[in-house]
Amino acid sequence: MFNIVLVEPQIPPNTGTIGRLCVNLGATLHLVEPLGFDIDDKAVRRAGLDYWKDLDLVIWESFDAYLAVHPISKHSYMGTTKTDNLYFNAPFQKGDHILFGSETKGLDEKVLLAHPEQCITIPMGGKGRSLNLGISVGVVLYDALRQNYEGFEKITIENTLEKN
Repeated sequence: MFNIVLVEPQIPPNTGTIGRLCVNLGATLHLVEPLGFDIDDKAVRRAGLDYWKDLDLVIWESFDAYLAVHPISKHSYMGTTKTDNLYFNAPFQKGDHILFGSETKGLDEKVLLAHPEQCITIPMGGKGRSLNLGISVGVVLYDALRQNYEGFEKITIENTLEKN
C-alpha cells in the first residue's frame, strides 16, 4: 500500500515498532544503511513481536543507492521539522514513499532543500522539538491510509479467529 523509508535509523525498538505498523497496514519498510543496530537485534524483534517474519522489508546499502532507484518525486514525502507544510495537506496515494531520517540527524538537509514541496511536518506545541520516530511514522501513515481507505484489507474478527 505505502513505502516507509527509514534513513539510517539508530534506535532498534523504534524500527521494530515501525515494522509491526507496516505489517498491519500492508506497507513495505525500506531501511537505509548504515543502521545503528544489527537487524537481528533482540530489541528490534521484541518491539516487532511475531510480526517481523511477515514484514515486507527492503534494505539499501546507502541513501544514494535508494535514490538511484526511487528518486524524490511527487510520490515521495519527507518527514521533517524543517518545513511548515503540514502532513495532513499532503495528497497521499497508494504506493507513495514516505521518508524519515534518523532519530538523531533527520534527513539530509540538501535533499530537503532541493525538494521543499515534498517536505511534510507534524504540528507540535511550542515546548517540544520533535516526536518519537515510531509515533511520527504512525501519525503520517494512518493519515495516508485514511485518504486511501477504499480497498484496504482490514482485520476482521473472522480472519483473526482463522489465524488462531
